[in-house]
Amino acid sequence: MKAAIAVLLALCAAATTGLVPIKRQGETEAPKVILDNDWGPTDFILVLMALASPYQILGLTSNTANSWALQCSLHALRSLQLGGLENCIPVHKGTDYPLLNTADLQQSWEYIHGALPWSGAFAPMNMTAEAAGSDPTDGNPNRIVPSSFVDGKAPDLNQLNGTMAAAFMVDMVREYPGEVSIYAAGSFTNIALAIRLDPTFAQNAKELVFMGGYIDTNLLMVTGSANEADINSDINIKIDPEAAKIVLTADWQNITLVGNAANSVFLNQTDLEEIYNVNNSFSQAMMQYFQAYFPLWDATALAVMLEPETVVTNSTDFFVDVDVAWYSPYYGNVRASQQMYAPKGQTLRSVRYPFAVDVERVKELVRDAVMQPGSCEDN
Repeated sequence: MKAAIAVLLALCAAATTGLVPIKRQGETEAPKVILDNDWGPTDFILVLMALASPYQILGLTSNTANSWALQCSLHALRSLQLGGLENCIPVHKGTDYPLLNTADLQQSWEYIHGALPWSGAFAPMNMTAEAAGSDPTDGNPNRIVPSSFVDGKAPDLNQLNGTMAAAFMVDMVREYPGEVSIYAAGSFTNIALAIRLDPTFAQNAKELVFMGGYIDTNLLMVTGSANEADINSDINIKIDPEAAKIVLTADWQNITLVGNAANSVFLNQTDLEEIYNVNNSFSQAMMQYFQAYFPLWDATALAVMLEPETVVTNSTDFFVDVDVAWYSPYYGNVRASQQMYAPKGQTLRSVRYPFAVDVERVKELVRDAVMQPGSCEDN
């Protein structure tokens, strides 16, 4: 009897120190995800979609792409505050600048090779657009535009987690090797830094799912409207091509690029009215800020991660490289190869590339997530 009690006490002591994890019979670990994004006013859609899934959100991290990482961090925090989620999901600010690219370099490249439809954070300052709710663009990563936040108030900077995004990613993958999916929408800068901080980072993550990597869209960019040119560019890679090169050649177990297929997914007026009729804090924010003339890029990429067998209706695999020659007109473009023609002088990775997705299922996931938002208990 004494021996049994001693064993029981030892197990309890070990459990409190984290040495012996206790798991109920039949209980399984939830898959885990880090959501890395250049967060905007309505990107809470991603958080709500993940909460409605079996995934556990370990944290949100911000990067510089559409706007600066600081502004995007505050959007992520405000998204959580809309649903009382700020105490159970941390927000980690990413690095301000790409690895090499700067606003001056971007403008010089555009002067030589032609303007990009959208230059993201490096676009010239537009005070008129900011007054109407747009995020800051120019050369200052520390400038905050309150008008782009729901209710016109930027969250308190002190509510951001002090651990930088790349370090947080490394810590989580070390704590849960083989279990953490990295979802990326925006630049690859944080993830490239994580790979450089820990050479085992990519191989110990479960997978990488990325919104970007457009293939053969040049004709669409020159034969359609200005908006058509915009949605077929690739700012998530082009704002930091060097980081993209590091990330897409790292030794991940699985890589999925959701590029062209995401351009087919839009919310129509019927979808929006269905969401607005629910009248919760998220639907109100969508009514104020959602830009229905853009595809559901980020939500489509996340849907591919959450339900790959359901959402992806046609896909293929090939090897990818990123053009990092600054003098090239294709600087920041993905270069695709089948295996027999892949470059022999470098190690490239095979990626999964969806050609087509179930548009109605993606929209259903978005509608359900916003209309029935999850809580901390769902995480």
